[in-house]
Amino acid sequence: MMPKKILFSLFLAGVITYPEISFANDSPELEELRALVQELNQKVKVLERKGELAEEDSAKAKKETPVVKASSNGFSFSSADGQNEIKFRGIVQADHRNYFDGANDVRGRTNNRAGSLNPATGFHDAEDSSLLRRVRPTIEGKVAGKYGFRFTPDFGNGNATVVDAYVEAYLAPEFNIRAGKFKSFVGLERLQSAADTKFIERSYVTNAILPNRDLGFSVYGDVLGKKLNYAVGIVNGVADGGNIATGTEFNGEREYTARLFTTPFLDQANALSGLGFGLGATYTDFTGERNLDFTNTSAADATRNGLPSYVTEGQNTFFRYGSAAVADGKRFRISPQAYYYFGPFGVLAEYARVDQNVSLLTTATGNDSTIVRAGTNKKLSHDAWEIAASYLLTGEDASFKGVKPNRDFDLDKGGWGAWELVARYSEINLDSDTFKNQAGQYAAEGTAITSAYADLTKSAKSAKSWVAGVNWYLNQNAKISLNYAHTSFDGGALAKGLPQATNNNASGSNVRDREDENALLARFQVAF
Repeated sequence: MMPKKILFSLFLAGVITYPEISFANDSPELEELRALVQELNQKVKVLERKGELAEEDSAKAKKETPVVKASSNGFSFSSADGQNEIKFRGIVQADHRNYFDGANDVRGRTNNRAGSLNPATGFHDAEDSSLLRRVRPTIEGKVAGKYGFRFTPDFGNGNATVVDAYVEAYLAPEFNIRAGKFKSFVGLERLQSAADTKFIERSYVTNAILPNRDLGFSVYGDVLGKKLNYAVGIVNGVADGGNIATGTEFNGEREYTARLFTTPFLDQANALSGLGFGLGATYTDFTGERNLDFTNTSAADATRNGLPSYVTEGQNTFFRYGSAAVADGKRFRISPQAYYYFGPFGVLAEYARVDQNVSLLTTATGNDSTIVRAGTNKKLSHDAWEIAASYLLTGEDASFKGVKPNRDFDLDKGGWGAWELVARYSEINLDSDTFKNQAGQYAAEGTAITSAYADLTKSAKSAKSWVAGVNWYLNQNAKISLNYAHTSFDGGALAKGLPQATNNNASGSNVRDREDENALLARFQVAF
């Protein structure tokens, strides 16, 4: 509040200087008073201007002062206008795997492998282990409001690798561009954050058939009031379930990806508001590597033949292609997918099929070069599906993006966090032609051959798994999970009593089913 003395002086100044008032015989005292009032009036104006300048400086400083945040969503600092920002996030998952039954690979790999070899069956027993499944610090941010980046290394599983490394342009909700290494926009469960998955390991659809991460670029966005999400991309291409290294593409052909996903009742107050469904697909013409060097004298690099191996729920390999098999032609994947969440209940269902042309290799007579055996190129079709359900006993709303407890775990305050029951059935089925003997001719010799793309006495042609478990969300950042997984197989082992060097015969009479896998999986996770 302005001092009364100043107000009185201003009033007096107005009275004295008012143009309609004049004094013919002003005394010297009155003149002095008038001068004093004018001087005070000037000082008040100066003070007012200084106040305005101080406010302007304060507003300017506020616009330039960085904003620092620390919360359960991570740590960040940004410009005052929010146009420039860097965030620090992370996830650590400490796992334990305990196997009651099961093998750690296909039969007859090598006696030098770690673990206990059962000479009667030719399998190495699955070994109990503790591990850091994921150790992923993340740096992400944006510049000028429309351009972003993300960098995520991973130090889990005893390795060091780059998981995500990409840049983005957020041009509009309907149109965004991403380039670098990232999750392919194809599978539903794959696009769910590792911190938010309901189960300790993802299903056969995700881990076995659909791509993981790839190098390339994608265009994506939300249209129709965010009720329809689309994504199309051009990437280097990876084998089923593959995660590309941050190197150059070697195949010579790019892979094309596409996905549409709709939530038609989004933001509607009805029982269908949590429904979403869509379709993803990939296509390429892929030729796996046949020789490693430029002189064509060494064997093909088995890690770059373009073909996958498949693992169980307990992450043990149960299928491998034979060493002579190589990807050799078109590869097409398709995946219908859906989820539904209503109150504490959630369900996710997904199917995937891959068609891949495969050939068998041989060495030409009189030449060390590797060539494709004539008549062995064949399209093999494998598929997998899953259905998973979850229910929150403590009443929270289920969602695709994780769980926030109504009351965090706190013994002093009586909070017990959120408790969730989960169950899933998943299976994978390989094309029966994968294991059939293929008659053909050597390109150079015309000699009849008999071979197959995989040996049914070593690799199973199907795996069926059910998983039951419980998740305890101590708060939205910490979670403890426990899963029990049972897996059964079709084929994949040699009939009892036969020499371990025996391979699959034409009739399949020397094949039996691989031993069931029973595993208890546990995880303690902290993510922010």
